[in-house]
Amino acid sequence: MDRLTLYALAAKYQLNASATQQLHALSKANAETLTDRLPRGIAMAAAAMFGLGLIFWIAANWDTLGRLGHFVLLQSLCVLCCVAALRLTKACVPLSLLALLSIGGLFAYFGQTYQTGADPWQLFALWGALALPLCLSARSDALWAPWALIISTGISLWVYAHTGHSWRLQPEDTRIFLLGWSASLLLSFMLSPKMPYLKGSGLWAFRSAITLSSSMICSSAFTALLMQDTSALYYLGLLLFALAAIAMAQTASFDIYGLSIISLSLNILLVTGLVKLLFNNGQHDNFIGAILLIGLVAAGLLALTVSTLLRLSKRQAALL
Repeated sequence: MDRLTLYALAAKYQLNASATQQLHALSKANAETLTDRLPRGIAMAAAAMFGLGLIFWIAANWDTLGRLGHFVLLQSLCVLCCVAALRLTKACVPLSLLALLSIGGLFAYFGQTYQTGADPWQLFALWGALALPLCLSARSDALWAPWALIISTGISLWVYAHTGHSWRLQPEDTRIFLLGWSASLLLSFMLSPKMPYLKGSGLWAFRSAITLSSSMICSSAFTALLMQDTSALYYLGLLLFALAAIAMAQTASFDIYGLSIISLSLNILLVTGLVKLLFNNGQHDNFIGAILLIGLVAAGLLALTVSTLLRLSKRQAALL
């Protein structure tokens, strides 16, 4: 049992400190050891390397097999992995991971072969949709984490496609970025271990999603700050990170990794906002003083963030 699940149970049943400590002891007693996890980890790594190796092998022998041979090989691998995952329950997770990679390789080859004119985000969306049954059946972070990467990449490519195939920021693009942000945040919400929507998703999937969504929002808000007519997106990003930090600091939803990523993004936006404020006209009478002020503010924000995270972490540890 991971800590997030333990905290959720303690909050749900209003357990006191003693009962929470006993629950933690029971979870440790039933936890898997390294010996139990090592074969599973090796199997998943082998599946990932085999899938990637097959894709690279096809690329290296592009003219040898021919179009039909490539398609037969990729489709056969995908079907065989799905069938084997149904029959071999102990190897379900690595085989499902291999099937997920083979789906991506098949769509990549299809897009390169036929040049359908479809935007790349459509291929990623279809890849994610076809891989969703695999993730739901395997119920493992080993599939949900790469699935989160696939969906996040598709969202970024969707924003790119709907802003004229350029990473621009114009006032008319604000709605597109807000929709992309919303989709990314919804993905993180659905992959949270506390939410029952996607079975089997755990810390790795949730933290992958929260990292990717924070990177998208922070980079977009930072870019908006540099523009003249899109600064509203910067303030929306600040507000969003502030609300997310408050929500994740609560006992029931506390996650030190996610809170750290959100705090880092918030610090970046605050410091860059100060830089824009001090050098708004491109000139400054006291350049050295401005740089010193920025450094002091950045150091102060970092110190405040670290001390707050440590205090919140100790508060959560006290529940154990």
